[in-house]
Amino acid sequence: MRIVTLGVVLLIWGLVVAGCAGRRSEPIRKEYFKPANASIANGEKMYMAYCQKCHPGGEAGLGPSINANPAPQFIKRFQMRHGLGVMPGFKRDEISKEDLRDISRYSKAWKHY
Repeated sequence: MRIVTLGVVLLIWGLVVAGCAGRRSEPIRKEYFKPANASIANGEKMYMAYCQKCHPGGEAGLGPSINANPAPQFIKRFQMRHGLGVMPGFKRDEISKEDLRDISRYSKAWKHY
């Protein structure tokens, strides 16, 4: 029974790793991107403070690139708030609801840049 459980866990882990590997893409090229408004500029500031550390181009480079993630923005905000896998969740006292929306707007802006 333990071998079956271990096999299932390893299979699920392998699928998650394989799914993340295909989503890597170029990191944000900050020198070319100009925020269109104050909300997007704040989103950039919040992204650099909370997200860039783990996602490509950041200090650790642990997370997949989010600019290739096809998930809708509300799903991305849910993941930022609650976390998923090794990604930590950020509570309201860490990132406010408006700052979370600004990060989402920033992400959407440079995805279409």
